[in-house]
Amino acid sequence: MITSKQRAYLRALANGLETILIVGKGGVSADVIKQADEALTAREIFKGKVLESAKERAREVATILAEATTSEIVQVIGTKFVLYRKNEKKPKINLPNG
Repeated sequence: MITSKQRAYLRALANGLETILIVGKGGVSADVIKQADEALTAREIFKGKVLESAKERAREVATILAEATTSEIVQVIGTKFVLYRKNEKKPKINLPNG
């Protein structure tokens, strides 16, 4: 579980990120979960977007993906969301303590 201080740090990091995962009318498929999992392993943090045509809202998509990839929801704003998962083997992001 990440603290509010760590969440704020991750939100600041996510600000400059490009959106790399887009969920459309197909919803959260096995392929989308696989892409999210690979992105988290490679980057630890990524930004996703949910299109208007999707059945689920961004909060629902973020929750489903977080559970499926054992990651944390950093934030959800409008149609965008940010997920984070520490890479235990090769950590890239140093979270502040507390």
